[in-house]
Amino acid sequence: MSTTPEHSGTRLLVPSLMFIALVVATVGSLGAPLITSVATTFHVSLNSAQWTLTIALLSGAVATPVLGRLGAGPHRRATILGTLAVVVVGSALTVLPLPFAWLLVGRAAQGVGFGLTALMMSVARDHLPEERSAPTIAQISVVSIMGVGVGYPVAGLLTEFGGVRAAYGLGLFITTIAFLAAWRSIPTAPEGRSAHVDTTGALLLAGGLFLVLFLTGQKSLWSQHLTVAVVLAVVAAVLLCAWTVSGLRSEAPLIDLRAVRHPAVAGANIAMFVGAIGIYLLLTLITRYAQTPHSAGYGFGLSTFVAGLVLIPFSVLGFVAGKVTPRVLQRIDAPWLLAGSAVVIGGGFVLFAAARSNLTELFVAMSVLGFGVGSFSAAMPGVILAVTPKSETSSAMSFNYIVRSVGYSLGSALGGLVLSAGTDTGHLFPNDSAYTTTALVGIGAMAITTLTSVALARQRKPKAEPAAAPTAVPSPSRSGR
Repeated sequence: MSTTPEHSGTRLLVPSLMFIALVVATVGSLGAPLITSVATTFHVSLNSAQWTLTIALLSGAVATPVLGRLGAGPHRRATILGTLAVVVVGSALTVLPLPFAWLLVGRAAQGVGFGLTALMMSVARDHLPEERSAPTIAQISVVSIMGVGVGYPVAGLLTEFGGVRAAYGLGLFITTIAFLAAWRSIPTAPEGRSAHVDTTGALLLAGGLFLVLFLTGQKSLWSQHLTVAVVLAVVAAVLLCAWTVSGLRSEAPLIDLRAVRHPAVAGANIAMFVGAIGIYLLLTLITRYAQTPHSAGYGFGLSTFVAGLVLIPFSVLGFVAGKVTPRVLQRIDAPWLLAGSAVVIGGGFVLFAAARSNLTELFVAMSVLGFGVGSFSAAMPGVILAVTPKSETSSAMSFNYIVRSVGYSLGSALGGLVLSAGTDTGHLFPNDSAYTTTALVGIGAMAITTLTSVALARQRKPKAEPAAAPTAVPSPSRSGR
């Protein structure tokens, strides 16, 4: 009888963790499909409206390491609830009839929720049996990316029928439900965790990340104010170097850099960084190509809503891959699966480069991308957490998500840069060949990701046998009872 409540709590915990991770990813992605509608509704330029996406990515990258450290301490439940409360308040600000500046404040508050994904993994690892925690963590990693495919079409549909406020109203609704789900299901952290937060390190990392992501998203700054951009880049480098030195000297750093230097963790983060550049590059290419009007000589002139539907295969195949991956990992080492997934994503680039004359081909390319991203995301936590203590789960995965965020920003900036270079003077849209060139750049990025993952797999191979020994010594049956 005593196992029934525990089993019931576990059944509620898993869907709650998945739902919260999906919600924060979906809400964070609401900015992208609404940029044009925001510019029209608030009578601002497209560059200004672009900040509704940029500011969410910035606040998420800055908040993630702080939340990761707080989540590693005894106040993890309070941290999760407090963060979701901030996201709910931010969602309300996006819905209320307030000036554009308040919309940006609300989007920044919504972006803080990006940092919760690592905490969801930490909860799963602490409170689920090992045979359930691994696949749950893999699925959390998948939905944190697939939320983009969920948010785009729904936001586009609501915008067409109810305006931009209706789309943001969806964010308020689902974040409120996520808060209630967390209040009901998230347990307290195990005892004995440290509550110390490296404030100095947090400020240094926040400043450095803010400048890095800001600079990658401001192409006009580099072209029109090169000196300012270079100075800011130097300041960012100094701040990040100071953070590294501070972290190595601190007894309780914001992120355990010694653990990050572990070959498995370092290799996984390099693969994530380069892979994220490629992933976001292809997402940007396909959605932008689909919305390009026929007058450009190519493209399909799709509306925001219909273009969002192109992302549905991305989400569906991603979820399928996330479900299949835990079983595959029982037979294939995680780094090898990372390498295989990178090859699949590269195949999506090849399909887009070679065949994009009709909409079906775009759906196929997006499907291949979704399956590759799903398996890549599901395999990534296994590489990192295999050498990470439970108490450092949220901190280690937070760093991985910071790397992913920077990679996404660079992928978006790189795609825009190559397409801009392929745009003739006086023309609004790039040449069709510019898309092929950008796809080739993406193939190169995924080739680097593949080689990095293969090197990581070969490096881990000799250590596979010794690593198995510690897991066989403790008796999980006793601890579970």
